Amino acid sequence: MSDLHSSERAPTRAFVLHPDIPSREGPRHLPKFALAEAESLARALPGLEVIGGQIVRLPKPHPGHLFGTGKMAELKAQLEADEIELVLVDGPVTPVQQRNLEKEWGVKLLDRTGLILEIFADRARTREGVLQVELAALSYQRTRLVRAWTHLERQRGGLGFVGGPGETQIEADRRAIDDQMVRLRRQLTRVVKTRELHRAARRKIPFPIVALVGYTNAGKSTLFNTVTGADVLAKDMLFATLDPTMRGLTLPSGRKVIMSDTVGFISDLPHELVAAFRATLEEVLEADLILHVRDISHPETEEQAADVNDILATLGVDEDVASLEVWNKIDALAPDQRAALQMQASRDPDIEAVSALTGTGLDDLLAAIDARLAEEKLFETLDLSFAQGRKHAWLHEQNVVRAERETKTGWRCDVEWSAAQRNRFRAL
Repeated sequence: MSDLHSSERAPTRAFVLHPDIPSREGPRHLPKFALAEAESLARALPGLEVIGGQIVRLPKPHPGHLFGTGKMAELKAQLEADEIELVLVDGPVTPVQQRNLEKEWGVKLLDRTGLILEIFADRARTREGVLQVELAALSYQRTRLVRAWTHLERQRGGLGFVGGPGETQIEADRRAIDDQMVRLRRQLTRVVKTRELHRAARRKIPFPIVALVGYTNAGKSTLFNTVTGADVLAKDMLFATLDPTMRGLTLPSGRKVIMSDTVGFISDLPHELVAAFRATLEEVLEADLILHVRDISHPETEEQAADVNDILATLGVDEDVASLEVWNKIDALAPDQRAALQMQASRDPDIEAVSALTGTGLDDLLAAIDARLAEEKLFETLDLSFAQGRKHAWLHEQNVVRAERETKTGWRCDVEWSAAQRNRFRAL
């Protein structure tokens, strides 16, 4: 990763551009809110001084420069006048466009994926998080070697004994990245196995898992801290926390659960990161109950919720997995809006309106979690053949078998489990 966030250097003067390109479906997020989010992303990275931002309306992207000639010259004059060192483009930029714009403007340029990778690199704390970010960054860089300098086009090696050219520098660099990615995947596999051992140990303890998911900055960590007494970093900042945290929680009925705080989601989350963080996000797949925390005071809360649901679908979370929507930050609403939303939430058993900051509604939320987990316990009798030994072992790992009898063809098991466990069993 680059050294944008080095504390030893003066702040880098940055400017944010949001290309507003018409699409057939239309944008999910309005340009002004998309630009505001991009500027918040930039401010979340230490070492940057965000001078400003601008929406650039484009009929269609120019294949070589993204922007047309006139707009490119206009922006160049503005960047020079403001002494901008780094331009952040809120959207995808091809390697060719990036190289040409950097040459034309005389600045460093990052697209949305590059910026999010920089933030993740700055925030990752655990060994697993660091490895995941490095792997995602290498995957991203591998596709962008074309933007490197002219030395990549020289021939290298080749003694001439067999004829034909030696390998080019760009091929050697790509091969070096591939080798490093293989090493990282091996290290990550070992770390993930350790996580899986921890997960298997938790399965033997009959405590349900409640996972918090939501758009970044929706208040998940504040809610997590308030109800569990933890001290996870909670700031008004995008991606304030990356690494998952788990804490025990006792519900009003005395039932003990494990609550998990996960990384926040965001629109257009780079697919490299979704792939790299899949092991971490699998905590969500293991959950007995998912709490979808929403910043209900945000003007685009519906669009943010749609982005979260898209990512959950990508991860393979079934629609029938038990979930509750938590409408957070009601304290940020005007009194009449707050009263209307609380009335609306009270009519829907799947919604709880709360303020993690002031504590409003948290007692009702804990009671709803308690009731939902109680409802989700299902009693069933399963007939398994001896050939289904893997499924039989899984049931015992989950500690859901209450009685078992061996038959001529296999096992008859009486199980008590959650809907999430039943879904995972069927997927085996």
